[in-house]
Amino acid sequence: MIEKCRVALRDALGDQVSTDDDVLLEHGRDSAHHAPQPPDVVVEAASTGDVQRAVQICSQHGVPIIPFGTGTAVEGGVVATRGGVCIDVQKMNAIKRLSVADMDVTAEAGVTRLQLNEYLAEQGTGLHFPIDPGADASLGGMAATRASGTAAVKYGTMRENVLGLEVVLASGEVIRAGGRARKSSAGYDLTHLFVGSEGTLGLITEVTLKLAPLPEAVSAAVCSFDSIDAAVASVIDVMSAGIPIARIELLDEIQMDAVNRYSSLDYEVTPTLFFEFHGSEAAVVEHAERTRAILDQHGVKNFRWASGQGERDRLWEARHNGYYAAIGLREGSVGYVTDVCVPVSQLAECIRRTKVDLADCSVPAPLFGHVGDGNFHVVFPIMPGSDAELAEVKALGTKMVDHALALGGTCTGEHGIGIGKIDALQKEHGSAVNTMRSIKAALDPNNLMNPGKLFG
Repeated sequence: MIEKCRVALRDALGDQVSTDDDVLLEHGRDSAHHAPQPPDVVVEAASTGDVQRAVQICSQHGVPIIPFGTGTAVEGGVVATRGGVCIDVQKMNAIKRLSVADMDVTAEAGVTRLQLNEYLAEQGTGLHFPIDPGADASLGGMAATRASGTAAVKYGTMRENVLGLEVVLASGEVIRAGGRARKSSAGYDLTHLFVGSEGTLGLITEVTLKLAPLPEAVSAAVCSFDSIDAAVASVIDVMSAGIPIARIELLDEIQMDAVNRYSSLDYEVTPTLFFEFHGSEAAVVEHAERTRAILDQHGVKNFRWASGQGERDRLWEARHNGYYAAIGLREGSVGYVTDVCVPVSQLAECIRRTKVDLADCSVPAPLFGHVGDGNFHVVFPIMPGSDAELAEVKALGTKMVDHALALGGTCTGEHGIGIGKIDALQKEHGSAVNTMRSIKAALDPNNLMNPGKLFG
């Protein structure tokens, strides 16, 4: 079956088809701890037509299809659990249309967020794409995983910023979902069915996105506290006051120590908030001053401005390197990464319960998150091949999910399900998972699209 499929792919796509062992291994793993499981074949697609032809051939031969963008996700979504053909869209990197007046853009799925923002800057548009998951992820992958990141408190997630998609279905049919209109009442909302579907319903080849104006002014601050409770209480009060914050990040004392070491910084090793304000010159000053007054009420220890562009860039680079800083705490480790999201009012309690569980963990357990929308993460730097450590952190991750669900939250705010949280999805949604399975069966009756993900 796979051999006939491989031959057919070679005949159709020539040198775009690879069976090189190194290429296969590179496409069978993501950024986290999951054991690599390479596909049998990698297809480097350069167009929607290439994707369509590859999917048609796989469908004819009953071979699984795994989409691949940049491989920067953390829940094993690109791991080829059943072998098959990996379709890599990195060469599909054309920006096809831009409307400055409508503040929207259409790009192929392999365009990365940094590539898009560099293009918007070069064109002098005064616009940017604000969704920032940290990694330079592909736009197709970001849509497939419903990514968000540090700026979600102001700009939302991919769910709010995807207007339309082009998708290749398991049959090889190409469809368009959504469009450029900012609202529509026309039929089922297929766009947002595919956003977050993790490649299990179809392969995204093109995205149409909302853009946002670049802020006139930006200011940032780093604020340390004696306790996480005080820091989170500050966040809740700032949000309740209606102060328009662009980013609010929380790093606990373990993560701050890791960041200091990794990025050669000298911040206090205490629970710390990173703030960023966007707006006019006058507005960012006013918002920062109002925030400072609220933080003072909660005993902020230090309020350190990052006023210059260089200092702000260094600050956020350090935050984005938080994952690598965490695994840097143990040489040779890999990251077991998990996240949950709860209503902001329940954030302090969820973190408190989680920190109690983490207190006796045998490995470091740095905690950080996008606390403006109730989302936080733990990165466990575990040693490859240690079954005991893996079992320990899995159990802690399960407890973390249980706390979040008990407090009205979700098992994942932005990482997705992949292969890592299949049980958590069932725990969260119960019988509604059967409805998800029915949708999957209708669009992919032979279970070829990224099998083994979401439902197992």
